[in-house]
Amino acid sequence: MESENKDSQVNTEKTVQTNIPPVSPAANNGEPVLIEPDLNFIFNVAKNSGDFYKKCFQCGTCSATCSLSPDTAPFPRKEIAWAVWGMKKQLMQDPDIWLCYQCNDCSVYCPRGARPGEVMNAIRQECVKHYSFPRFLGKWVNAPSYIPLLLAIPALLLILALYLKAPIANVLGIAPSIGERIIFSYTSMLPHWLLIPFFLLFSALAFIILLAGGINCWQAMKRGAVWGKTAPPVKPFLPSLFTALKDIFAHSNFSQCTKNSPRFWSHICVFFGFLGLSLVALWIITAGFNPLLGKYFVYPFSFWNPWKVLANLGGISFLAGILLMIKHRFTDNQRTGAGNYADWALIITLLLVVVTGFFTEVLHYIRLEPHRQLLYFLHLTFVLALIIYLPYSKLAHIVYRTIALIFGEISGRNAQARSDRNLSADAIKSQPESAETAA
Repeated sequence: MESENKDSQVNTEKTVQTNIPPVSPAANNGEPVLIEPDLNFIFNVAKNSGDFYKKCFQCGTCSATCSLSPDTAPFPRKEIAWAVWGMKKQLMQDPDIWLCYQCNDCSVYCPRGARPGEVMNAIRQECVKHYSFPRFLGKWVNAPSYIPLLLAIPALLLILALYLKAPIANVLGIAPSIGERIIFSYTSMLPHWLLIPFFLLFSALAFIILLAGGINCWQAMKRGAVWGKTAPPVKPFLPSLFTALKDIFAHSNFSQCTKNSPRFWSHICVFFGFLGLSLVALWIITAGFNPLLGKYFVYPFSFWNPWKVLANLGGISFLAGILLMIKHRFTDNQRTGAGNYADWALIITLLLVVVTGFFTEVLHYIRLEPHRQLLYFLHLTFVLALIIYLPYSKLAHIVYRTIALIFGEISGRNAQARSDRNLSADAIKSQPESAETAA
């Protein structure tokens, strides 16, 4: 009898659990939310945000001080609460984690030192890992213990390509290069006919993986209804895309920060330096069929070649932005945080790419053999690592933030935020001057 009672009790509990109706994870629609804490998620967010967020007591100062947060379902207060409760599903569907630019105004004004900006950064890192494929690479890229393996993979891939260079050349009927003494290029060891399709292959794979993650994230945002009950779109897709790209290129949201303005200039330098270098790389890759290059294409470029000038200017801008980022993290880390492993992994990788690139150029001009070839190989290894691990690193925010901005435009969320900012600015201007100011 006792055994039957226990079985009956267990069955009753299972019935109660399975009969719980599905609930919406919306933030402000007045419906109940079923909380199912993800303990691994709580652990990872705590580890990557310095465990400061447990100090939060939901005063709302963070949302009140954020100039990017609209009045309806503001952030990051709700995100901090969801992170404390381990509500990973809701956060993975939340566009607001990407509409936050980590200016850290909220962290500066937080009375408890909970550093909401760092928490949002850690949540974004978990989002990148959640939508990445295969998942184990997301784990490797975000763990320092895997650094030797992560560097060995691109190096071994390049070595394999060089090992197969001669057999591939024989199959394709490619004759060995002549004129090395004249143009002194890298083609004897690292020919472009081999490197260009090699890098295009891994770039295409990284793009496909990142695009798949972005599509899954977009679908999750549509299902999530984080800002309330799902409403019809208020803006078509293409105008939303153009507005989002305009905001990205102008860095208009970065300019709203008040306590962390140096991040604006460092990000501007890195962003446009990266664009310049990418444009030059695209020009080189399309050399075989680009009609603007003409018949004669010699690479490496001469020092005063316009494309070499653009590459050097882009590299200088790139390097300046990275050094500003490093300086700011060391000089202001007490208030805004020094960043977690994902931040530093990306910064150091970008620094290695640009520094080895400049040193390779110097060794090329002084004709130092075989050092220039070895350093060029090292430079290509870091570039390949940047490409392969792009879908799993912090650099993936290029896609995820763009998607969130487009989604915010389509839903009217961004327009509401801009309207709220304008109303706040008008209200401040309309306030009468104090007696002290008037005097």
